[in-house]
Amino acid sequence: MASTQELLSNPASVGVWTVDPGRSSIGFKAKSMWGMAPVKGHFAEFSGDGQITDTQTVFGRIDVKATSVNTKIRKRDDHLRSADFFEVDKFPDISVVVTSAEGIDGDIVDLRAQLTVKGTAVALPLRTKVAVLDDGAVRVTAEATVDRRDFGVDGNLMGMIPDKATISGDVVFRRG
Repeated sequence: MASTQELLSNPASVGVWTVDPGRSSIGFKAKSMWGMAPVKGHFAEFSGDGQITDTQTVFGRIDVKATSVNTKIRKRDDHLRSADFFEVDKFPDISVVVTSAEGIDGDIVDLRAQLTVKGTAVALPLRTKVAVLDDGAVRVTAEATVDRRDFGVDGNLMGMIPDKATISGDVVFRRG
């Protein structure tokens, strides 16, 4: 298994890498019911790609279909799709755009990214773990806490849902 630095410095790595949705997951968690019961969910539909340039620059994009939100409770999922939360009829996609990467230590990389929800883009620094898999694919794992108010996501009925949620991605890229 190659290191992240070996991956970036290898001329054969230059080019487009495509998300492998079958080996990837994008999810979230938040507390509800005044902090007593956690809500966990994931998005079933997403796509994207990343690119490594010959100058070892990294950038990319992942688009998530907001309609694919799944918390295993249909009524809650329908509410999350409504204008109170994601307003999927008007804003069908949630996107993460990575504009640069900086190596920190070994396989830890800081990504400079932008998260767009409901048409509002907010800077999202992501500390990620990068692993080059035995089959040559690359796994990028990250987690960040976001404040839904920054994106105009409401739906807080009687204080039942806190303003902050943790989003996470375990995304595998294949050389495309």
